[in-house]
Amino acid sequence: MNTAQRVFSILLLLALLVPGAASAEKPSDAHALEGVTSGKVAWDINMGNPRALLVNLRVIDETYEDLKRQGVEPDMIFTFRGPSARLVSGDRTDVPLDEEAVYDEIAEQIKALLAKPNVRMEVCSITTRLAGID
Repeated sequence: MNTAQRVFSILLLLALLVPGAASAEKPSDAHALEGVTSGKVAWDINMGNPRALLVNLRVIDETYEDLKRQGVEPDMIFTFRGPSARLVSGDRTDVPLDEEAVYDEIAEQIKALLAKPNVRMEVCSITTRLAGID
């Protein structure tokens, strides 16, 4: 993970941990979304830190819900490539015992996102082939 990704992940985590942030009034993006009825989003996910991935998946879920709340139909595709492919693999052979719970939460978050309309996910076939991921 490069420095920019690490800083971004830390800032996201802090934003989620700030007391009262979860209960704060949701922002209105009415001006930015004026005339927009469909929001096409491609998420390029290539991080190898499971905790950072979980935070990002939660932020993405909130983004989906915020778009819906503001009358925009989300249409999202996720691409997992590089080190993130191992984090979404069903093979947990090399997962440290103290991180299994985080991997479970990642799987639950992915399942919840996939249950939403217009959400698709793909794992890079080159990454899976080169890394021997099933």
